[in-house]
Amino acid sequence: MSNMRKINLNNCVILFFVEAKWYNESYVPIMEENTMSAILSSDFMMLIVTSFVRMGNFVTTGIFNWASNIPKIIHASSVSWMMLFHTREHCASAVECYMREHVVSEEACSKLKKQEENAWKYINQELIFSEISKVIPGPVLTRILNLTRITGFFYKNGDGYTHVGKNTKDGIIFTH
Repeated sequence: MSNMRKINLNNCVILFFVEAKWYNESYVPIMEENTMSAILSSDFMMLIVTSFVRMGNFVTTGIFNWASNIPKIIHASSVSWMMLFHTREHCASAVECYMREHVVSEEACSKLKKQEENAWKYINQELIFSEISKVIPGPVLTRILNLTRITGFFYKNGDGYTHVGKNTKDGIIFTH
């Protein structure tokens, strides 16, 4: 785990420099560049991996190695998170990248919504039909699913984690 943290931290620092360069040069990356940068430099990937700690003996080094290679389910979970959360001021947002790359305006938001829906399809496919579900323990896959769900809950209508509003409070009360 310690080595993985060093690798993730090193990758984050490199990507932060790349994003700073993009910002300073007013460069708006293509969507694929932006998506990979956001996934690798975000804390969501590390949140997923660190959530495996203390889950039990079935979480082996192999599970951490599998997760660090960003399998489809983690990639899709990260894309879902990014589509909800990626509106940073210091770097081009997912909407800006899509609008510039495809020369569209109104259509951009609906296309990004479609990407989030597709991410959920990939997550469900990995959980139900994939060989991964036969190799990776169920609680590990459930943990990824639940983290994706909770980010959707908190960020679907703005930042409901930092700025708790009526939607967040009502949702918490409803689940209790």
